Amino acid sequence: MGAKTGLLVYADGSVPNLLQQVGPADPERTAAMMRRLYPGWVIEEASGSNLWDGVYPPDGRAYAASWPNVELICDRRVMVDLPSQLPADLVAASAGRRLVLHAMHSVVDWLAFAVWEDGRLIRSLSLSPDSGIVENIGDPLPFELPYWAGERSADVIPWPDEDEEPYPLPFHPLDLGEDALRALCGFTIEGFPESDDVDAGAIELHGFLVRDPLGPDPAEREEALRAAVEAMGPPRIYSLGADGSLIAGDAL
Repeated sequence: MGAKTGLLVYADGSVPNLLQQVGPADPERTAAMMRRLYPGWVIEEASGSNLWDGVYPPDGRAYAASWPNVELICDRRVMVDLPSQLPADLVAASAGRRLVLHAMHSVVDWLAFAVWEDGRLIRSLSLSPDSGIVENIGDPLPFELPYWAGERSADVIPWPDEDEEPYPLPFHPLDLGEDALRALCGFTIEGFPESDDVDAGAIELHGFLVRDPLGPDPAEREEALRAAVEAMGPPRIYSLGADGSLIAGDAL
């Protein structure tokens, strides 16, 4: 599995139904939404993407689209461990609407999702095999029930090591994450497509470079990284000796 998401959706009803009806998003309307949701930040237009490819944008970039009854933002900044602690201004922007957060990262098998109605959190779940259940607020939503009932056990084969422990969760977070994405937003990243899924690849998103003016300058951060790499010195080659020890070779 390689699915990663950082998605926030504001909607005047069912997100899947509304996304089935959208056309091209107006760029000026979308830019105005970005300025409203990121007040005081430096926002510059950039190349865009689509909802399927852009749901996990590069660091410092956001993909977004705004229509009269549904708005969405793809941004790594919304990938918070505790969805209940999503920045208050982002939650406040959902007054009178539904707000959906979906975030997952396949490298660590982490999933978090949450739903607010008119600014009130009704469901939040965050879990990973390393951290366990980090947050569990509200009653499980219908698509979750088979997982909690033990009907979707984690299909993970441990390494053939006598010290290897079973998968520490009763189900795989990324499996639940795909079902959550379909139920809450109408599409999946790696799940089997269904006939009534939203065609996420056909929904074009506008691109933006987003920077906190009080945060580190991107150029300075890149220069610091370059300097750190140079200070590491050249890599070395090691070979395995007859006694199992490592023998240093010449520098590359």
